[in-house]
Amino acid sequence: MSPQKTGGEGQSEPAEMYLETIYRLAENEGIARTTALAKSLGVSPGAVTNTLASLEAQGLVRRRAYKGVELTPKGRAVALRVLRRHRLAEQLLTKVLRMKWSDVHETACKLEHAMNGELTNAVERLLEHPKTCPHGNPIPDETGRIRMENSQPLSDFQPKDKAVLVRITEERSDMLRYLASLGLMPGAVLEIQEKAPFDGPMIVKVMGASYALGRNVASVVEARRI
Repeated sequence: MSPQKTGGEGQSEPAEMYLETIYRLAENEGIARTTALAKSLGVSPGAVTNTLASLEAQGLVRRRAYKGVELTPKGRAVALRVLRRHRLAEQLLTKVLRMKWSDVHETACKLEHAMNGELTNAVERLLEHPKTCPHGNPIPDETGRIRMENSQPLSDFQPKDKAVLVRITEERSDMLRYLASLGLMPGAVLEIQEKAPFDGPMIVKVMGASYALGRNVASVVEARRI
């Protein structure tokens, strides 16, 4: 069996992916459960359990009964450095290589493991120190600090609310292509026109056109009121 590839943090690529995904789940959902981790990574729950045991032995995560898994300070530091590489890679792909906004996430997932600290800093300088990725998510700085802009899911807004779209938390290509087709990209000004009860759809007006959004879609679009 060939050895696992080592990523930019000295961890194996799967370990980096796990730590980054745990961070994202906790950031977006408040908790990282084993089932959600397995779904996000496309692996079996059994594989997740085995890998988490290894990461816990390395002092990178803590497993809590009925409360999912959380990063230790050491694990969080690694996750933020991987996340920094990922989001800078996305900006490199869109701004320099002119790839589509909706298609860079998967490629950046590969690049993030090949970038060391020196290359990451060089990319950041080339891009003139961007604060967010193309989807509006904040880029951690070299020390691991991350500045979150005040925003909330669109599903929390009410009719007549006006807002500016801040970020997209779900970066699947199909989701991003769909949102881009509606003009729902960071910086877009929108208005909530209707909100059906019982988790029904929302009617959102953007660039003069109105669209119905399911609550599952509205929940991954974050905005701030204006």
